Amino acid sequence: MSKDKLTDSKLRTAKPEDKEYNLGDGDGLYLRIKPNGNKMWLFNYYRPDNKKRANLSFGPYPDVTLAAARERRRQARALLSENIDPQTYLQEQIAITKARDEASSNTFVKIARQWLDMKRHDVSEDYAEDTWRSLEMYILPELANKTIDLIRAPMVISLLRPLEADGKLETVRRLCQRVNEIMSYAVNHGLLDANPCADIRKVFKKPSKKHMPTIRPDELPLLMADIINGRLDATTRCQIEWSLHTLVRPNESAGTRWDEIDLESKIWTIPAERMKMDRTHRIPLTKQAIALLERMKPISGHRPHVFPSYRNPLGHIHEQTANAALKRLGYGGRLVAHGLRSLGSTTLNEQEFNPDVIEAALSHADDNEIRRAYNRSDYFEQRIKMMQWWSDHIEAAAQGWFSLGGSKGLKIVNS
Repeated sequence: MSKDKLTDSKLRTAKPEDKEYNLGDGDGLYLRIKPNGNKMWLFNYYRPDNKKRANLSFGPYPDVTLAAARERRRQARALLSENIDPQTYLQEQIAITKARDEASSNTFVKIARQWLDMKRHDVSEDYAEDTWRSLEMYILPELANKTIDLIRAPMVISLLRPLEADGKLETVRRLCQRVNEIMSYAVNHGLLDANPCADIRKVFKKPSKKHMPTIRPDELPLLMADIINGRLDATTRCQIEWSLHTLVRPNESAGTRWDEIDLESKIWTIPAERMKMDRTHRIPLTKQAIALLERMKPISGHRPHVFPSYRNPLGHIHEQTANAALKRLGYGGRLVAHGLRSLGSTTLNEQEFNPDVIEAALSHADDNEIRRAYNRSDYFEQRIKMMQWWSDHIEAAAQGWFSLGGSKGLKIVNS
């Protein structure tokens, strides 16, 4: 062995000095000995890209033995022969290992929980519980402990085929949407490059569109009498009347927020993320709709939502609460909350209001794609007049009963 090569004996007996110094082993490998006695293996080389000198640490001695240090030198020189910077290569390997370790901890159930925690800010607690229950029942038994990067569309599709065979097409649609959102959440947080489940809904049969049960326009006076005389609490009753006056969807009505209301301009603006068509919807507020808000102010004016949840005051009333109330009033199978929109649409069409204005009030998208592209008007000024007529019509239909949105007073029968 050359006298210039290091030996274990020489390494063990090397003493610290006032200044750090190096013991060389050749081919760029040396041991740096510091005044405090620490000994560190270093590999000195020229970077392939710019030919500048650089040092790469191989770790401390004696943790890294002489033989191990020489093997690392051999590996580094082999990389240099391929014009690969060993320091860059090492950093990349560390990053890959870290990413692999993180990926192994990112199970589907973990990411699903994170997604739902984020979603809880925009939905009621009841809706969040229903969402998680559906995942626990149909998705998590098979996918819970699989890492998110291993989830593939065929896995999810095979889990949902039995539901499709049973005719539970609406459940399939909702689960497709939820899995898709979870995977998109993973993409947006850098855990996946793409969402493999983005289009899984396209392989299933579509749920058939069912017309929501509703009543005839001439039955509105009876409905108002039943609402007014029924044993409904103030929040539920106000929310039903609010839905009737504004003609919005049940979930949009239930989730009404005070910060969406501009009383000075008499406009309620529902943000795109709360709308079915993912576009902002403005609703002109009639004097009766504003009266309903005034009724709710003492109850919820200090809270985020106009119609607060009974179990969680910071959340909002469940979108099915109005349906349950209508059922208790004897309208089971005849009228649901969504049917209030149909009632309003039918009445307004019978009064020969402009169909485009009515569709805009209902926030419907034009079925004609070309016409939709050119017609971007929301007919707001025309809707102001039409919606005030509709609210006046509702008030008149109360026939002397006290509508909360009316001007005759308040009559609530507490449950």
